[in-house]
Amino acid sequence: MSRIKLLGQNIKKYREEKGLRQIDVAVALGFSEEYVGRIERGQKYISLRKLFELTDILEIEFYKLTNFK
Repeated sequence: MSRIKLLGQNIKKYREEKGLRQIDVAVALGFSEEYVGRIERGQKYISLRKLFELTDILEIEFYKLTNFK
């Protein structure tokens, strides 16, 4: 599986653990809900700046999103 898909899976996992909906994350990042869904499915890229914003929203360390084991 590609790393972009694994990243998306991790984003979804931690978003759900935090109890957030895609729309919650989308609004916080300035994205559409559809775009967040595509990121989670590994169909769209997210910038490094937005990825760091996302870690703040999810209240997790950056390495957790990029741990693909």
